[in-house]
Amino acid sequence: MGEPTGLVHEMTGGGDGRGDGGERHPEPEAGSGVLRVFGRQLKRFRVRAGLERPEFGSLTGYSVSTIAAYEQGRRVPPSRFIDRADEVLDAGGVLQEMKEEVARAQYPAFFRDAARLEGEAVELHVYATKAVPGLLQSDEYARAVFTMWRPLLAQDVIEERVAARLARQGVFSGMQQPTISFVIEESVLRRPLGGRAVMRGQLEHVLLTGQLRHVEIQVVPTELEEHAGLEGPFTLIETRDGRRIAYVEGYKDSRLHTERQAVRELEEQYGILRAQALTPRASLAFVEELLGEQ
Repeated sequence: MGEPTGLVHEMTGGGDGRGDGGERHPEPEAGSGVLRVFGRQLKRFRVRAGLERPEFGSLTGYSVSTIAAYEQGRRVPPSRFIDRADEVLDAGGVLQEMKEEVARAQYPAFFRDAARLEGEAVELHVYATKAVPGLLQSDEYARAVFTMWRPLLAQDVIEERVAARLARQGVFSGMQQPTISFVIEESVLRRPLGGRAVMRGQLEHVLLTGQLRHVEIQVVPTELEEHAGLEGPFTLIETRDGRRIAYVEGYKDSRLHTERQAVRELEEQYGILRAQALTPRASLAFVEELLGEQ
């Protein structure tokens, strides 16, 4: 992760949103990091193969401008392009070996450490206050969240963000499935982002995910008179090597906390929130009721 134990890793620009969808998602920095390295390797293999960009684009199914953007590190290439490019250019797996790091570049820079930790987790606990958590979002709901962002995002950027968000959901089906729980405010499930049809599909997706053995979903009723989580959304992560980390969202100031006291305070909040919320069984029954209202 790169953050010394006991320090706060501050990330400007907000979080991936973890599904709350309220933070900005800036473009990958042009020519930065792994995208620049991948782009140089891509161009080197293309030149070695004696292919001009138009010919290479024709063989891979991508435009000349898109190929140029990939080579210059200005856009994140999808995994299907990397596979095809490796094959067409006879790169011997060199390009494919970079797929994981390139895929991580789909996330805003400030969220990449959190995304990696999420993939290494043995426990994930998410408190959501603004929108359905990213790990629970349906394709249509995620697209609606990014489409309504202001300033407007380009359509290809929206598709990249949706793909990145859905890719995170592989955590539900990996070889080592972590224990995952969600505490979601009732208002989140009543807010029809994207329209009634999109929200219906989203609620169905929540129900389906909530039936997984290693997942528990709880709803915090709006009528609750006592509330332990008024400071906003956060995620608790425990990794395979025993690190316990908190990711806290805020406008232009999302952070990974590793200092034990800060993490412990959020763990205490989350424990009380779970006690205040409906039970997992009652919560799924509540979601079914909401579906009947759509």
